[in-house]
Amino acid sequence: MKKLSVFNISTFIAIFLCAFLSSSHAGEAEIRKSLQAKFPGIGPLEHVVRTPYADLYEVIIDNDLMYTDSKGQFIFEGNIIDVKTRRELSKERRRHLFKIDFDKLPLNLAIKKVKGNGKRKMAIFTDPNCSFCKRLEGEINKVTDVTIYLFLYPVFPGSDEIVRNVLCAKDPYKTWEDLMLSDITPKRLTCNTNTEQVLALGGKLRINGTPNMIFASGMQTPGFAQATDLEVSLNESKID
Repeated sequence: MKKLSVFNISTFIAIFLCAFLSSSHAGEAEIRKSLQAKFPGIGPLEHVVRTPYADLYEVIIDNDLMYTDSKGQFIFEGNIIDVKTRRELSKERRRHLFKIDFDKLPLNLAIKKVKGNGKRKMAIFTDPNCSFCKRLEGEINKVTDVTIYLFLYPVFPGSDEIVRNVLCAKDPYKTWEDLMLSDITPKRLTCNTNTEQVLALGGKLRINGTPNMIFASGMQTPGFAQATDLEVSLNESKID
């Protein structure tokens, strides 16, 4: 996709006010047409929805929530916050829009680890050469009473061989923890793995980077998170 000219919030406000005062609503179809004409590589734009605030429209571009004006002339990214209630509206919408049915995940493709009673559940798409994935492992190590499903997702150069060595080990999860927490390189091994299926699954779910966590509630959280944040997300989706 061609690189978009993305405006920050402060810049967009001034531009948006002019557009708002000078035009009527173009409508979702017109916005889609306008954006696709201006950015030919932008994709099909399946999600273009008017919001109940500020005359903005939601658009999903490259698996990310962005906003546009009523004519589809400008795009900006950022968080919309209700100043009265302090609600993070964009965060709430992302959680809803990118929700995944946890029960439909092919968990047989993952490495499973049960900690404590294992009642809480989460899945993680992770890569051995991802620095934030290593940091995340340190935080996960502080959490208990959870069942973890690791989808080894080799998107970095050279990661496919490491993933194979982990998956072919006698105890894949321990081998993974040894690697990520203690820098113990796994032995070189050969066996049949499900890596291609995991890569296809990640593509289907539009997972563009690692780490990427999916909780039993369906909430998808890309990026690093501290143990305290993991506890909050796990408790929100706790299955009694």
